[in-house]
Amino acid sequence: AVLKNPDRLTDRQDESLAALGNTDPKGQLYRAWRLKELLRNLLKHPLGQATAELRHWVFWASHSRIPEIVELSQKIRRRRPDILRTIELGYSNARLEAFNNRIKVTIRMAYGFHHVNNLIALVMLRCGGLDIRLPKPNP
Repeated sequence: AVLKNPDRLTDRQDESLAALGNTDPKGQLYRAWRLKELLRNLLKHPLGQATAELRHWVFWASHSRIPEIVELSQKIRRRRPDILRTIELGYSNARLEAFNNRIKVTIRMAYGFHHVNNLIALVMLRCGGLDIRLPKPNP
């Protein structure tokens, strides 16, 4: 449930997430989840509001006493201008990441090919944008 979008949780997952705050002795997992959700949500806001919320998030994350979150807050503090520029422009590298993943899957498919040229041909076939249609038989 902690990896899932809170808007898409089932009732059972929602209950288990609520119980998480009570079962974690130090409460670190639940606090880390809350900070993750706050960071995820601030990306949806307009630039002015996102700037204030990012400053607020960095403050709370740096005081969370969760080493991984503190380290992340330091990285976000260093990259704050880039993050705010991304929010302002609305750009994402999702398409590039999807394309890279498609190439990696193709490379895994090509494991065992004897020549690298065969791998290159397969990548070009899958990622080159070709639309190969088989001829339809005439009735």
